[in-house]
Amino acid sequence: MGYFYLLLAIIGEVVGTTYLKSTNNFSELLPSTYVVIGYATAFYFMMLAMKTIPIAITYSIWAGVGISAITILGALKYKEIPDLMALLGLGLIIVGVIILVFYSKMGAN
Repeated sequence: MGYFYLLLAIIGEVVGTTYLKSTNNFSELLPSTYVVIGYATAFYFMMLAMKTIPIAITYSIWAGVGISAITILGALKYKEIPDLMALLGLGLIIVGVIILVFYSKMGAN
């Protein structure tokens, strides 16, 4: 169940972060509401995930998947196309998460 909660936390974080740029300094009600609900959802479900998944694993997956998803959504919604170095950086983040989860002793539950 922990990884299901983590998935919900990632979705909440991605929703909140995606709308953050549209809030216009929190003067736009609807995007600001999405940000608050998104982050509240993210932190609530991340807390639940941490009951069964180590904190380092929870946070690294949450951050790594979130960064990757936001990069894709930023390219689609805001036309912020990542260059080669950005893609290389994302690749390194993903490799780092994979190493932490699958090859370190921290990933062993």
